[in-house]
Amino acid sequence: MAYEAAFDAVGVERLALMQWHILTGEYPPRPGGVSDYTRMVAEGLAAAGDEVVVWAPQGQAGQAGQAGQAGQAGQAGQAGRVTVRWLPDQFGPRSLYILSRELRSSERRRLLVQYVPHAFGWKAANLPFCLWLRSRGRGRESVWVMFHEVAFPFDRDAPLRLNGLAATHRLMARLVAGAAERAFVSIPAWRAGVESLTPRGTPVEWLPVPSGIPFVGDERASAAIHSRYANGHALVGHFGTYGRHMRHLLTECLPALAARCDCRLLLLGRDSETVATELAAGFPALNGRVHGAGALGPDDVSRHVSACDVMLQPYPDGISSRRTSAMAALSHARPVVTTSGPLTEDVWEASGAAVLVPVADATGLAEATAALATNPERRARLAEQARTLYRTHFDLLHTIATLRSTP
Repeated sequence: MAYEAAFDAVGVERLALMQWHILTGEYPPRPGGVSDYTRMVAEGLAAAGDEVVVWAPQGQAGQAGQAGQAGQAGQAGQAGRVTVRWLPDQFGPRSLYILSRELRSSERRRLLVQYVPHAFGWKAANLPFCLWLRSRGRGRESVWVMFHEVAFPFDRDAPLRLNGLAATHRLMARLVAGAAERAFVSIPAWRAGVESLTPRGTPVEWLPVPSGIPFVGDERASAAIHSRYANGHALVGHFGTYGRHMRHLLTECLPALAARCDCRLLLLGRDSETVATELAAGFPALNGRVHGAGALGPDDVSRHVSACDVMLQPYPDGISSRRTSAMAALSHARPVVTTSGPLTEDVWEASGAAVLVPVADATGLAEATAALATNPERRARLAEQARTLYRTHFDLLHTIATLRSTP
């Protein structure tokens, strides 16, 4: 992306050349939403002219070699400007020693922490790392924190062990937020909670998570995929990871959809083949109509999403800007049917870029999806609205512009 030209076009005040040290619990080749996000941010900052060093646990590097002595295993990214440094453990004592030593030699540095409480090891209770970070911030070093998640929730019916973890997570979040000169949240619903943890006057900003799937635009390949799976029918897709809650939503919705519309169903993502097989076995109406593409590389995910006429993306807590599977659908200008819930931002209803159905209404989801699958004109309108919403609010360009601007 031509970030510099884009910044000039929108009049963003840019920082001088900065060296970023990004601390993350996961980074490619390890899969995951935070991993993909961190890679995109690192490469975006480098493309905009900054120097970027990513610090991640060595165990994810696979063939990284003996990284423990120097803390560095290789480079990746934009013209060598992104340096990936593999740590010897998951932000344990050896890693913190290496970080402290190496940061002393850096100038004009800014620490950008990709915070997820369970991503830093120690059974999701790495208080030493949070204390170390607190010692670096508030005057000694410029620390910015992106809260992808904040804390495990309290539940009066949960075991004492889980509520103890929830209490530990709140202490961790308070320490990390106390170190932050500037803080970001992936959804607005978490802003008030993070503001209550940060020193007075610390900016806490909404920083939406963009799609981790690059748009390929291979029309011929997408047409072939549509023909293979749809065979002349509308093709309804779903992209996800198929955890317990998602499987329950799909099990309730897809048979009802099949009863209302002669469409075909394409499941994308890890375990999608298994889920498709289970659905076909459990519901005769879905036999021969539901398919699982399995785990695909990013380019092939792009081709398959582009092949779908409608994307059905329900979420148990409602669609929000941290749902990267929904971002993938929007960035590919696909009409989306999804759920509204307690975490759903106002922008979804205001934009009209997605069809929203209450979380608990599986029948409503099926009816809305069937109505959209059989209405090409409405699908075309929603596709354009989806493209506009993504470019206006969620594109990676906005993330990079915010990070390189003054608060």
